[in-house]
Amino acid sequence: MTRLVLAWVATALAAIAAGVAVLGLLGGSSLAGGGGKVLDRDEVRDALAAATTSPTPSAAPSSSAASSSAAPSSGAPSAVPSGSPSSQASVLTTAGGTIVASCSAGQVTLRSWSPAQGYSIDDADPGPAPTVKVEFEPEDGDELEVRVGCAGERPVVLP
Repeated sequence: MTRLVLAWVATALAAIAAGVAVLGLLGGSSLAGGGGKVLDRDEVRDALAAATTSPTPSAAPSSSAASSSAAPSSGAPSAVPSGSPSSQASVLTTAGGTIVASCSAGQVTLRSWSPAQGYSIDDADPGPAPTVKVEFEPEDGDELEVRVGCAGERPVVLP
């Protein structure tokens, strides 16, 4: 009986050691994931500006990424068609979530949209069009429809 318990403990310790070693290889230097850097608001804005001025890959998103009307989003940003305008993108923050949009020739295009905590995406119309919309659905309460248009060449949330 003692040998069985010792064999079980040795096997459990070996399994734990192997798991920690694999996590260390996959997750960086720390088991808690401390290898990444959290960006502040200005760093995110700078990164978005740099991303919109550099060439982007032309891979087309899947139909489920471009339209989330079939199932609410879990919180990941949604993609937009690769033919979207290359003008400067603006970040629009609402109670329901964050929208990145751009305007070109009076047409607005949603580049991405991401729900705030406690919200999901019910529907999105990425454009390009004179006005586009994203519907944020809270866990409890009424849906929040955000319409976006252009003021000159700058995207704005419409009343």
